[in-house]
Amino acid sequence: MPRKRRKISLKIPKKFRYKKQEVESLVINLAKERKSSSVIGAILKKEYGIPDIKTITGKTIMQIMKENNLYPELPEDMMNMLRKAVNLRAHLERNRADKHSLRGLEILESKIRRISKYYIEKKVLPKNWKYSPEEAKLIVQK
Repeated sequence: MPRKRRKISLKIPKKFRYKKQEVESLVINLAKERKSSSVIGAILKKEYGIPDIKTITGKTIMQIMKENNLYPELPEDMMNMLRKAVNLRAHLERNRADKHSLRGLEILESKIRRISKYYIEKKVLPKNWKYSPEEAKLIVQK
C-alpha cells in the first residue's frame, strides 16, 4: 500500500515567532561565521524551527548571502568536490596501489571540469579558470 505524502505548507503561520528581518539577520550572522548555505539551512531548521527561508523572506539563503557580500567566491558544490579531490589525492599518495580510489579520482575530476564549464558559462567563475590539483589544494587550505 503506497504511503501518503504530507504536503508542506508554503504559507507562513500567523503565530510565527520570527519576522523577515530577524530571519535575514540570522542568515547573515551564520554566514559571517563562515558557514555554508546548506549548513545555515540545517541550523535554522533544527535550532530555530524555520523550515523554509524562502517562504518567509522571499529570498533564498544564497541570495541573502550575495546581497551582503558573504557568498564565497566558489560555489558550495564546487568547493565540496575540490575538498574531496584533495583528500583523495592525499589518500593516493599514501596508498599507491588503490586502483578503485584512482578511478574515483578520475571521475571526480571529470565532474569538476564539467561543472566548471557550466559556472564559466553562467559567469560565476572567470573565463580563464582551470582546474589543477595544485590550485585546488591551495583553495581548500584557505
